[in-house]
Amino acid sequence: MDDLIARVRDWVRDRDDDLVAELAAWVSQPSVSRTGDGMAAASAHGVGLLRRSGLDPEIVDTEGWPVLVGTAPGPGPHVLVYGHYDVQPAGPLDEWVSPPFAPRVRDGRMYGRGTGDNKGQHLAQLLGLRALRELTGGLPCRVSVLLDGEEEIGSPHLADVVRRRFGADPPDLVLWSDGPVHESGRACVVLGVRGILTFELVARGAGRPLHSGNWGGVAPNPAWRLIHLLATMRDAEGNVLVTGFADGVAPLSPAERAAIEALPFDEAAMLAGIGARAAEPPAGRRYSERLTAPTFTINSLSCEDAGEHRTVIPSVAIARCDVRLVGGQRVPDVVEALRRHVAEHAPDVEFRPGAAMSPSRTLPETPYTDAVVAGAAAGLGEPPLIVPALGGSLPLAAFTDQLARPCYGVPLANVDQTNHAPNENLDLDWFRRGIVGAAAIHLALSGHGEATGGWQSGSP
Repeated sequence: MDDLIARVRDWVRDRDDDLVAELAAWVSQPSVSRTGDGMAAASAHGVGLLRRSGLDPEIVDTEGWPVLVGTAPGPGPHVLVYGHYDVQPAGPLDEWVSPPFAPRVRDGRMYGRGTGDNKGQHLAQLLGLRALRELTGGLPCRVSVLLDGEEEIGSPHLADVVRRRFGADPPDLVLWSDGPVHESGRACVVLGVRGILTFELVARGAGRPLHSGNWGGVAPNPAWRLIHLLATMRDAEGNVLVTGFADGVAPLSPAERAAIEALPFDEAAMLAGIGARAAEPPAGRRYSERLTAPTFTINSLSCEDAGEHRTVIPSVAIARCDVRLVGGQRVPDVVEALRRHVAEHAPDVEFRPGAAMSPSRTLPETPYTDAVVAGAAAGLGEPPLIVPALGGSLPLAAFTDQLARPCYGVPLANVDQTNHAPNENLDLDWFRRGIVGAAAIHLALSGHGEATGGWQSGSP
């Protein structure tokens, strides 16, 4: 294996200009799912990338933007590689140093929308497969690659595609590369992502704003109504008080706790970096442990006063909130728990659920973890940290919950990639390392054999 990994490194070095040019061509193609800009041409471009990497491509139509699937046979376990070809809108053009869809290389980084999120990362995965095919004549594992066209708008049709396309022939495991490496700059293997549910709470008082002197203590104040309701939903120590909210959440496994303890952590530096004096209660919890617990966040509190801040009793008050979910929580159950709580404590307040994405959890004790970690170490050149959960969300529940298959993330983008913002960029050293790392993981998995079944997401 070591000899073949060295040959993959040589393959990358010998083709460096061509590989960087291939990345630039991919980033040059707009693919903004929110607006539709470039999506049709992007799907055709993505099909070409799959084909050039030795995969049999197909376009799976949805009611939105299509999903691209590429498949290839192999002797090892069936590995599904997930990525997404859609990108965020460019944002303010005057804040970009170079145009977002005209990528430029500066100081070893390529700048452009989609470089890190997610075109550079899934292209590294594809190029790892291409290198193995060109060097050996085949692939060490059976491979399916799935490129989502709607990740940046919540992947509303992914679960249906996964059910239709892989329900009768599921993979043994899923690999994905998204987000940054660990904040320390170290390589990492990520085992879970938090889910999210957004919602609004709307309280109404009188039919119009009223003078607070003439009507203070007489007319109902919807802002206070919201504050009293919110106080019943989370206490001062950060505990969510909604009955049924955390049903299904299992305690951390021994391996998850060990992984959290092994992660570098400097609380003082973290707080200084965000300009805060103290962390949110409860005290004494490490950053990575906090990301494994559900949360309740108030995003904004407002009254319909047009920003004038007059001395009135408002007629309408709105709290915009989100809850971050962890493995074991189900979006419909959480929605119903919140709805019941509001109905019990403030029946006159309107509860409006919004966008949602389910969480995903894969335990370190599950099959293939050791092989993925060993392959990442061999290909990336350093032992990766094991991260039990990212704070953000990805649509991985389509695999962990729907197919009951473990998911392993191997991020291949620098910490300061500024994805979703102007001047998004990808460190090309991580791109090159990622190609080798992707190939090495498939080689490590090839000797593992197929899973015996029975794995359940989040089960110790």
